[in-house]
Amino acid sequence: MTDGQGGQASIGGVAFDLDGLLVNTEELYQHVGSELLARRGRLFEADLLDRMMGRPQAVSLQIMIDWHRLDDTIEVLAAETSEIFATLLDTHLETMPGAVPLLDAISARNLPRGVATSSGPGFAHDVLGRVGLMDRFGFVLTSADVSQGKPHPEIYLRAAERLGIAAERMLVFEDSANGCRAAVAAGATVVAVPGGHSLRHDFSGAALIAESLADPRILSLLA
Repeated sequence: MTDGQGGQASIGGVAFDLDGLLVNTEELYQHVGSELLARRGRLFEADLLDRMMGRPQAVSLQIMIDWHRLDDTIEVLAAETSEIFATLLDTHLETMPGAVPLLDAISARNLPRGVATSSGPGFAHDVLGRVGLMDRFGFVLTSADVSQGKPHPEIYLRAAERLGIAAERMLVFEDSANGCRAAVAAGATVVAVPGGHSLRHDFSGAALIAESLADPRILSLLA
């Protein structure tokens, strides 16, 4: 990340992924995927999860259908997903470690911030509202705001526009390889925060691979 004159460009805004990054919904989604496939006598393999992780729901469900040659439509699986997720959100949803203190630190620096997620708007707003984070962001970009999902950089280019800065001045937090690829391709500085399954992902291009959102090295990127 440079300022075009060989110097270091300062961070002017921050964009966060949502699932598995701010909230533990990626872990919950793995339970949902396992249940969906168990009902059909199939397994939710690690390689399949890698292909699906970080992508818009319609794309990820089509990958699941193709992988296991299911007879179901995307719409059928999406309806079942919502049904299973509803119970999990009521009982198991929580913010990821370090999320709230990091948002406090970013707010104290008066940096604009937003969410850029592959989830749909209804789900994203519901989840952020449930954990009390909705008013911590200036905007929430979702799969409804782009024509091409991650790993395409479109959503992060739009995030930079909403932040009012060049993408090179944007700091992005991501937990998946697909999300990291999208942010790197947009030209942003990326902090990868792998957890659970994504510990095995390739985060090439990330400026930092953090242990969690509480990793003290993150604050040095905001200085």
